[in-house]
Amino acid sequence: MKKLGLLVVLILSLGLFLAACGGGDNKEKGNNNNSGDTAKNEDSNDFKVGMVTDLGGVDDKSFNQSAWEGLKVFGEQNGLTEGEGYTYEQSNAKEDYIPNLTRLVRNKYDLIYGIGFELKEDLTTIAEQNSDLHFAIVDDVIELPNVVSITFKEHEGSFLVGVAAALKTKTNKLGFVGGIDSPLINKFEAGFIAGAKSVNPNIEVDVQYAESFGDPAKGKLIATNMYNNGIDVIYHASGATGNGVFNQAKDLKQNDADREIWVIGVDRDQHEEGKVGDQNVTLTSMIKRVDVAVENVSTMSMKNEFPGGEKLEFGIEEDGIGFATTNQEAMTEEIINTVNEWKDKILKGEVKVPTTREELKTFEEGL
Repeated sequence: MKKLGLLVVLILSLGLFLAACGGGDNKEKGNNNNSGDTAKNEDSNDFKVGMVTDLGGVDDKSFNQSAWEGLKVFGEQNGLTEGEGYTYEQSNAKEDYIPNLTRLVRNKYDLIYGIGFELKEDLTTIAEQNSDLHFAIVDDVIELPNVVSITFKEHEGSFLVGVAAALKTKTNKLGFVGGIDSPLINKFEAGFIAGAKSVNPNIEVDVQYAESFGDPAKGKLIATNMYNNGIDVIYHASGATGNGVFNQAKDLKQNDADREIWVIGVDRDQHEEGKVGDQNVTLTSMIKRVDVAVENVSTMSMKNEFPGGEKLEFGIEEDGIGFATTNQEAMTEEIINTVNEWKDKILKGEVKVPTTREELKTFEEGL
């Protein structure tokens, strides 16, 4: 019996020893993995970010689309699933803003973007009601501790494409098509006219507003009248309304391949929108890196570095504003070099680009 008892003790001791060794193996395997990466992956997979579009829609070829492209890059880089980890809510009318924002809140999204100044009022209301969540407004300022305001120096980029337009026009008649007549779009208008008149003070610029960012038919009608009146370059800052400007330019080009007629895109490089067979009516585009801003702020928020209550402004100096040179046949080396010369003047402070019609008037008086 004593031998049997001793045998049982030995077996139990051996079992405890093996269990201890097994526990040690598991711990060692855990140490072989990068625990920091594991924590990061868990944080990434738990993080959810969404955006509510303005009326132009997520495929407006412009502002909303640029924001969505930035959000997709962020989601893909961090292993998030589209529709769950990152998503968008489409707004077809202003009445959709509150329901769309509320839906993202209800689904517990950590960071929620309002894409466009028209969402300011509704985003403010939702942000005040949900102080535990993070929000971001693009193209306006909301002074709340849980909201970051993302703005751009659109007037600087508009000045540059205004220079390009003045160098390209054969009629000395330019057009500007705005979405909604507002302080934001007035920055595009003022910068464009200032750039064009810096090259030629006598150049004419016809300014018209569609009063919508989602009305391509209105954009086409305005463009038709402008082109019929001798304007050969139109700069649009009108979201999806600008698709109508492109459509009219392409129709005219298709009917008369030799006619020199141009559109200047906005927010993203709209070279693809100007294709007409083997030709292209997109002279250049004023590039506004909404995609980069959205991606950067999303990353900051996920890393618990959300800049709540701050105003982030992106201009030429911050590489948040620029101009496209994709159409190398239209944007000649001479034009690009001249535009870059003006760009340097802005960076050096030699040129202060106007942001309002009042500032533009003063600017013109000094030419």
